[in-house]
Amino acid sequence: MNKSERKRMLCVSLAAGAILLCGVLLVLLMRYQHTSTVRPQDQYVGQIPDFYSTVDADGDGVDDQTDVLDNALAYVDTRPKYKSRYYQTGYPDDGYGVCTDVVAFALKNAGYDLQALVDADIREHPQWYDIRQPDANIDFRRVRNLKVFFAHHAVVLTTDASRTEEWQGGDLVIFENHIGIVSDRRNKNGVPYIIHHNDPWQAAYEQDILEKRTDIVGHYRISE
Repeated sequence: MNKSERKRMLCVSLAAGAILLCGVLLVLLMRYQHTSTVRPQDQYVGQIPDFYSTVDADGDGVDDQTDVLDNALAYVDTRPKYKSRYYQTGYPDDGYGVCTDVVAFALKNAGYDLQALVDADIREHPQWYDIRQPDANIDFRRVRNLKVFFAHHAVVLTTDASRTEEWQGGDLVIFENHIGIVSDRRNKNGVPYIIHHNDPWQAAYEQDILEKRTDIVGHYRISE
């Protein structure tokens, strides 16, 4: 083997090694998520009164609005890894999840079983959902179904992020293909952060994204 052939073989080996390394790193990234749960600083120096619900659905002494917010934070504090899977239990039970699970667990621990509620609504009002074969284990984990459900069964609020006082911690926000919980932390403009789970590469579960999104389609509050 001459010098140029050895050089070519070395280049081929290095390229193959680089491809293999990239593959291993991709697998690790998909399997392990290093999203931070450290809460951001509240940057807003003004005063926006907090909203408190008059309802306490689970009778735990905490109003619904606060309960939903606290439970969303408690859920992401478990550092769920992002992956879309089907579960016979409905609610994920293996440390994985998607955006809708932030909302589902936040509501469940506040006294609202979203799985049962959405399934009952689909069966009672099939014309709203356009679902041929309802499946209680997955229907409540689909954004398109939650758009319909909350539009009919929650308090409908503004989708204008600049109307800052109308956005409160514990509210729900729906984008075209995504959903999250409004945080009680705000940026310097008074616009709240969003508690959400979008993909495995997020830097944090609580992020300043509301002003940047142009696809807000719904903003809801679970109770007055």
